[in-house]
Amino acid sequence: MSTSAKQAQRTVTLTFNGTDKILELPILEGTNGNQGIDIRQLFDKTGYIAFDPGFTSTGSCESAITYIDGDRGILLYRGYPIEQLALHSDFMETSYLLLRGHLPSRDEKQAFEQRIVRHTMVHEQLRGFYQGFRRDAHPMAIMVGVVGALSAFYHDSLDINDPEQRDIASYRLIAKMPTLAAMAYKYSIGQPFIYPKNNLGLVENFLHMMFAVPCEEYILNPVLVKAMDRILLLHADHEQNASTSTVRLAGSSRANPFACIASGIAALWGPAHGGANEAVLSMLVQIGHKSNIKEYVAKAKDKNDPFRLMGFGHRVYKNYDPRANVMRDTCHEVLASLGIDDPMLELAVELERIALEDPYFIEKKLYPNVDFYSGIILRAMGIPTSMFTVIFAMARTVGWIAQWMEMIQDPSQKIGRPRQLYIGPEARDYVSKDLR
Repeated sequence: MSTSAKQAQRTVTLTFNGTDKILELPILEGTNGNQGIDIRQLFDKTGYIAFDPGFTSTGSCESAITYIDGDRGILLYRGYPIEQLALHSDFMETSYLLLRGHLPSRDEKQAFEQRIVRHTMVHEQLRGFYQGFRRDAHPMAIMVGVVGALSAFYHDSLDINDPEQRDIASYRLIAKMPTLAAMAYKYSIGQPFIYPKNNLGLVENFLHMMFAVPCEEYILNPVLVKAMDRILLLHADHEQNASTSTVRLAGSSRANPFACIASGIAALWGPAHGGANEAVLSMLVQIGHKSNIKEYVAKAKDKNDPFRLMGFGHRVYKNYDPRANVMRDTCHEVLASLGIDDPMLELAVELERIALEDPYFIEKKLYPNVDFYSGIILRAMGIPTSMFTVIFAMARTVGWIAQWMEMIQDPSQKIGRPRQLYIGPEARDYVSKDLR
């Protein structure tokens, strides 16, 4: 992949009504996808700014990490289709790919996994942070606090100008996130924290720390390990979304990596971003039973009814979510392995069947997306809905770090400073209290 967008010979001409001002703006071309108009000189040359709420038509950076074509249902990590990685790779290998830009050799992968496993423990004093939270605190509130607090414990990896310290910080964040997440869960249910084991991989360690108790041995289910690995892999990065842009914006101020990732967790917590699979479970609770599906499908088709089916369609993918097919197969593997008699899961399976056969859903391309299936899988595994977004953050940490490291090494990187159109009062004089 190209490391820099190419400036095409073509330009866009900007003219101003009633004046003879003309500005030639160069066109930039990436490897795939969108072309861009370089407006960096717009304000200096004209005094005007581009107005783009939500930045939906604004490119904030060049990146060689992730490519999305929503119309064609394509998601690439460093050029590799997500479907191929999900079927043939694993989360650790994909993490290496996102961070380093290439698939590792056998020795490189082994060395990478060894580095990660040696950083899974957290400072013992950090355990005391959890005692300061209420027992019913949302796990995401805990994660925002404790991940930001890592910078108070690991002073030897805060210099962002030192490549070695950046690497150490990235290993620590990837390795410690599952530990911190499992500790948040254990704290919420009043069980003792479980230490990680160096003979387990990252995913196995996470499940062990989540579900093991001191009084008996926890036996890992390989089907669940594979399912969790795929959930993490499929959520590892997703281009310049709200949380990733937040990490980059925080990083542009030269903040330390732990603070930057904490800012990403805070952005991900928003229900419009990372809470989609929680919303799926809430919807299933609202429907209640599969005998009610027909009624709620009719409500979803009614434009005047506020009810919406969650987990169908996607803001970015206008065709299908390329992650969903892999997650669908995994979902059915998990349900078959566990043999759970859960009316909510039966409801979800029936709703999926109807959505895949109903002409209304097919015509509008409202296919079940990755959030629909991941929510069902996590529920089947016994993970509470409050932990869903935490697991999302655990997966996305790798992508955030890759994006942060790319930004730090970008020579054109500047501190983020969006402009505004001010619509408040014009200048006015202060009036004393007696005269108001």
